[in-house]
Amino acid sequence: MSKFLKILTLLVSFLVLLIIAGVLYISMGLPNVGPAPENYEVVSSPEKIARGKYLANHVMLCIDCHSQRDFSLFSAPPIPGTEAKGGERFDHSMGFPGVFISPNITPAGIGDYTDGELFRLITTGVKKDGDPIFPVMPYTSYGKMDAEDIEAVIAYIRSLEPSPSENQLSKADFPVNLIMRTMPVKAKLSKKPAIEDAIAYGKYLTTASACADCHTQFENGAYTGEPLAGGRKFMFPDGSVLSSANLTPHETGLKNWSKSQFIDRFKAYENKQNIRKLNPGEMQTIMPWAMYAGMNREDLGAIYDYLQSLEPVENTVIKFIAREKS
Repeated sequence: MSKFLKILTLLVSFLVLLIIAGVLYISMGLPNVGPAPENYEVVSSPEKIARGKYLANHVMLCIDCHSQRDFSLFSAPPIPGTEAKGGERFDHSMGFPGVFISPNITPAGIGDYTDGELFRLITTGVKKDGDPIFPVMPYTSYGKMDAEDIEAVIAYIRSLEPSPSENQLSKADFPVNLIMRTMPVKAKLSKKPAIEDAIAYGKYLTTASACADCHTQFENGAYTGEPLAGGRKFMFPDGSVLSSANLTPHETGLKNWSKSQFIDRFKAYENKQNIRKLNPGEMQTIMPWAMYAGMNREDLGAIYDYLQSLEPVENTVIKFIAREKS
């Protein structure tokens, strides 16, 4: 063997070992967000449960994803009887790199979790066994919230009626199953601003609602647009494509919206007649209007104030493209 081939063989062998070592580190050493808090107990109260119910149903929308949604109705509200039992499917037909099934978050599904393990899961995306969840759940946003609000959600889901369900396990495609192990980071919790500080409080609610996750352009596994300027595309199984709206105060966004118009847009869906049956080809959205409609007017107004404080970004969005008829 020539000297060149020997050197090449050594380099290739070193590279293979380096790759193996990297895969082993990612598989066994990550995610590294620290252990779940020990001896951590959420002290429940009627007030805390009520706060958690409000957050889980109308702000953070835990119940929206952890239920099965009826896409025959506008904005796909949860199917009655499935609330918090999980089973909602996110798969390749919607552009996801795998099959991800929301789990049961009633006590029948989370009964073997300690409060500390639930707190770590919600704020870092790391499960009881140390494995990560796919960031369909916006745990990076939840990790920036006030610990008291996270505890309120835990108190609320602990208070739900245990409802057993048999849900399929999630499975990510390769190499996403490895990449997602690098995603969780330690929580950077904050204190909830005073309601009187409307812009700061609105920013807090916008983060808790994970608005930027959907309303920021996203391509090839990464955010590529300005935050909250819209343009992220969502595929429906029938081939229709939804694009999220620009929420910045530009003419192509919310510049010409008054606060009352913004609030009324949400509150309109308290009227169940506006959550109507759709005909084939009609515009559909993943925006859970029916659940956001339960947010109080003061909170919606604070979100509006925060969005209006953003730098205007020009981004004209075609909101919905129906599938082509065959």
